Amino acid sequence: MSDNTVEGLKARYGERWRWLALATVVLGTMATVLSATVVNVALHDIMLEFGIRQGQVHWLATGFIAAMTTTMLASSWLLDHFGVRKTLATAMFLFTLISILGGFATSPEQLIAARIGQGAMAGLMQPMGMYLVFRIFPRNRRGQAMGIYGMGVILAPALGPVLGGFLVDELSWRYVMFAPVPVTLIGVLMAWRFLPLPVSRPEPYRFDLPGLVLLGMTIGLSLDTLNRLQRIAGQEERIVIEGLVALLFLVLFVVRERRARHPLVNINLLRKPSFVYANLGAMALGLALFGSTYLVPLFVQTSLGFSATEAGLLMLPAGIVLGMTFPLAGRLADRLSARKLVIFGIVLFAISAVLFALSDLELAFGWLALWTVLGRIGIGFMLPALSTGALNPLAPEQLGAGSSTINFTRQLGGAFGVNIVALTIEFGDHSGGIPTIDAFHSAWWLVAVFVAVAAIPVWKMKV
Repeated sequence: MSDNTVEGLKARYGERWRWLALATVVLGTMATVLSATVVNVALHDIMLEFGIRQGQVHWLATGFIAAMTTTMLASSWLLDHFGVRKTLATAMFLFTLISILGGFATSPEQLIAARIGQGAMAGLMQPMGMYLVFRIFPRNRRGQAMGIYGMGVILAPALGPVLGGFLVDELSWRYVMFAPVPVTLIGVLMAWRFLPLPVSRPEPYRFDLPGLVLLGMTIGLSLDTLNRLQRIAGQEERIVIEGLVALLFLVLFVVRERRARHPLVNINLLRKPSFVYANLGAMALGLALFGSTYLVPLFVQTSLGFSATEAGLLMLPAGIVLGMTFPLAGRLADRLSARKLVIFGIVLFAISAVLFALSDLELAFGWLALWTVLGRIGIGFMLPALSTGALNPLAPEQLGAGSSTINFTRQLGGAFGVNIVALTIEFGDHSGGIPTIDAFHSAWWLVAVFVAVAAIPVWKMKV
């Protein structure tokens, strides 16, 4: 049996073992981000094959994000009890199986269930990269390692729509589900070979399962309530009851987290005004990132007649520019006011959304690509500045909880953002069951307003 202690890996691979371990977690993270974005260009074909409306198909995106948002808070307990090697290898293996099952789905319900399962495993995998970097790299090499890790994360959403478009046009939407399988299978083998065993483990402590269940029920019921608003006739009583039950679960979750010895979310951090304002900005960022990633491909395919490949290519320059913007914005966040950088990003993204809202059927591909690029530059300026604005005021012992909380709120904003965008489209004009361009215009205006309003709490950050 191979020795996977840190000393054994060093003896076997020399100093390069750290980079092999980093490549392993990059594969896992890229698979999750790829899966979150690659399906968007397939939504139009899935709607046609199963004969479903946009109000149901959006659960392929929303369910994934909601599941990922919930389970990512469980990763800390799993790492403490099983270590990164077992946790990541198991999550990637289950992700592989679920992806294969989803590719063979024969009903929209099976496909949605597979997407929720993918999201649950993605939530466990996503936090592994930062954990591993700080676990195995010396202090003077962590910046370089995080830069390489960050570039891998940025490339996935840039390449995802392009790969998805090619697979949909040349093969079938089912291959969008199969696409991550080779990556995660390789990742399982690499995890078992290159990731270290834990040096030590903390004293076992009870996992906050009640907190996780209450949180999952709150998110799931809230999203389902929003979804039912799309077919409100005859469901008024159920919508009200479901909304009140979701509110009750939220109250119970807050009470639970205040009393738990090892809570999923440290509620005490929300007593710091700057942290609260940064998290409100992070929710707007999640809405902007996931809402626009969902909206752009569906908009150009449904209203403008683009093919899936063209929709993917439209997103490619934006992904590349985001990758170029991210390190620049990160350096600026160390030197300039966080709130000013976030406000600048909000303005750029809001302008991009307004330009989409004013578009017409004759608009050229190049202009659409430019507006997508403009929005991604805005997101690139928002992300690092919000992180520094939220975490800099915290004490060192609060950084772990603060980091997981702001990641959670960003994902939460994405989950509700996609659902609200889908609801707006469904309430808009339709022709033959397909949303018209006016329905998408309304959604773009909504996204622009939501993100612009977030400038108010962001300005109060005072950092």
